[in-house]
Amino acid sequence: MIDNDILRIVARFLIPLIMLFGLYIQFHGEYSPGGGFQAGVVFAAGWILFALIYGLDAALRVVPERAMYILMVAGVMLYCAVGVAGVMLGGHFLDFYPLLPGEHAAQQFGIITVEFGIGVTVATVVMLFFTLFARRKSQWEAAEVEDDQP
Repeated sequence: MIDNDILRIVARFLIPLIMLFGLYIQFHGEYSPGGGFQAGVVFAAGWILFALIYGLDAALRVVPERAMYILMVAGVMLYCAVGVAGVMLGGHFLDFYPLLPGEHAAQQFGIITVEFGIGVTVATVVMLFFTLFARRKSQWEAAEVEDDQP
């Protein structure tokens, strides 16, 4: 699809808007519908659009596969760290009130941090699934070409 000028121009316009919308969903998710899961899927959709237009190799130069694995684990660890911090400070798992002085500030900090961890994890898992399936498809196509040659 990289040879199609219209797709490249539209994608160049849409991908930043998709990412901006993902940020909006991420940081306004506690007040309105949305949050980490939805934002992660939107971010991954922007990256997948980039991969479809410019190719998987170009997309992996933007976010390498190793970075996906690291970010996936980091998102889960952030979620768990917030939960365990509440326990260690005398509350329950994912109890935000012991984290900061003031209930409102603690609640805001806890929700935003947990939702960010969820968003990073979901985005990288969806991107990784796409990468693994896209590679598998290209391997099948390469194997079919080899089978067709005498």
